Amino acid sequence: MKKQLLVSIALSSLCVGSHASEGLARPNIVWLVAEDMSPWIACYGDETVPTPNLDRLAREGVRYASAFASSPVCAAARSSLITGMYATRIGTMHHRTGKPSKAAIEADPEAYADIPSYEGVPPEFVRCFPEHLRRAGYYCTNASKRDYQFKAPVTTWDHSGGRAHWRNRGEGQPFFSVFNFGGTHESQAFPGAKRRPSVVRPEEVPLPPFYPDTEAVRDAMARTYDNIAELDAWIGKRLSELEKADLLDETIVFFYSDHGVGLPRGKRSVYDTGTRVPLLVRFPDGQAAGTTESRVVSFVDLGPTVLSLAGILPDDRLDGVPFLGEYRRPGSGLAFTHADRFDSVREQTRSVSDGRFRYVRNYSTDLPYLLPVAYRERIPMTADLYALRETGPERPEQWQMTVSQRPLEELYDSATDPWEVDNLAAEPQHLERMAELRTALDDWIEDTGDLGFVLPESRLVREVLWPPEGLQPATAAPSLDFDVQSDLPVLSFSCATPGASIGFRWMESGQERSGPWTLADGPFEVPDTPGYLEVQAHRIGYLPANEILMFGDR
Repeated sequence: MKKQLLVSIALSSLCVGSHASEGLARPNIVWLVAEDMSPWIACYGDETVPTPNLDRLAREGVRYASAFASSPVCAAARSSLITGMYATRIGTMHHRTGKPSKAAIEADPEAYADIPSYEGVPPEFVRCFPEHLRRAGYYCTNASKRDYQFKAPVTTWDHSGGRAHWRNRGEGQPFFSVFNFGGTHESQAFPGAKRRPSVVRPEEVPLPPFYPDTEAVRDAMARTYDNIAELDAWIGKRLSELEKADLLDETIVFFYSDHGVGLPRGKRSVYDTGTRVPLLVRFPDGQAAGTTESRVVSFVDLGPTVLSLAGILPDDRLDGVPFLGEYRRPGSGLAFTHADRFDSVREQTRSVSDGRFRYVRNYSTDLPYLLPVAYRERIPMTADLYALRETGPERPEQWQMTVSQRPLEELYDSATDPWEVDNLAAEPQHLERMAELRTALDDWIEDTGDLGFVLPESRLVREVLWPPEGLQPATAAPSLDFDVQSDLPVLSFSCATPGASIGFRWMESGQERSGPWTLADGPFEVPDTPGYLEVQAHRIGYLPANEILMFGDR
């Protein structure tokens, strides 16, 4: 009899670590995620519209005052959320790498002539973090954003799609579930977008000082706040679902947004308006309820934190560190942000914030702040900001909207200048702090091997991500090994590609490929009923490899 084989993906190469011991209840964890939203809500001091459900989360949980997206645009930010790695380290910093903007192509059919389509490639020890939760017994669902700048392996989620929900888990199974609200997205300020019920009148909305006071600006701001009110109702529904199932007291609930507000000078800008996000965490036992946490948190920290809360030791080679849970560690006190290509428009900016002071370095000093991104130009107020370039600023705070070039360095104090419009870079009393942040940014760029500086992107793909020809490498086909125990064969999997994940699923027909994927995590007994088995091996950034086997009589 052949010796039984274990799955040959070396567990030591995964950041699985130890998880909660048998009998120790593992918490359910839910992420409620808004798109394109700054902390313009009551618990952060903005009472323009009522947000009772978010107020409840803040009252019953912890409010993080210094939480930051690692990028001011969604796909690059989500690549860091799912991997715990900076996008500039894994080649996912350009928005987007695999799906050209329709608006950009309509404006210029040649917009992507020099921009290749590709996927980021993390180091081989990196997995999408829900895979580690699944390995520890969690049921993981995602409803439903998956724009990670690479194709996620099938082992990432038990179910990802519009109907994915924790309700479909096994009896007694802990779950990690992500729910995404798109009603606050940038596109919801487009003229043809659905209008939510009016909660605030345009003439009543507060205006950031860098905006002109025009009808289009006020309309966009009012729609933004109306959408926030709609988000709050959605939050209430998600909490009600947990309460009705008697699960709220067994579940840790996170609320955050994927980056700052979707209006100009928010999304795509490295300032607080583009990167500072709301983050609320509610614990079922009332832990730290009603408190405010000043610790600086970055998106690279969220995945490791979820693993830590589930009792799973995150790999210390990840960029992020857990700020909660069994394996909580001190952070650096700094949040780093990058801005690179947005759709077909290129810039290059790096920034670091300590929660109060923000240092900005502009590598593309010959560019205006308001870039001609075709998608954003569908928001009517953008034309009013462009008009300021011709008329000049109405007030000093609008200088970023009107200049045609940027300074090399900027420094802002968000405590005294929350909109970051007063550049302190030349002020003698702040030179020491700026020097400290400048050095920290230099060290971060060197440590991460910032791939945003490998240009053009064709060179990035050819020399770094997919060398030597710039062609996407393929994951090796999964190998299968049979052993016989009792009356049923036992099947094990392996893959020769370092960093590959392996999943499998049973099919009624060799032609109909559907149904849930199971994470290959050790040998399993092959059912004695006829059927087909599809096996997929996939390293992130590589082409996946599939094998189909037939069992029984057909």
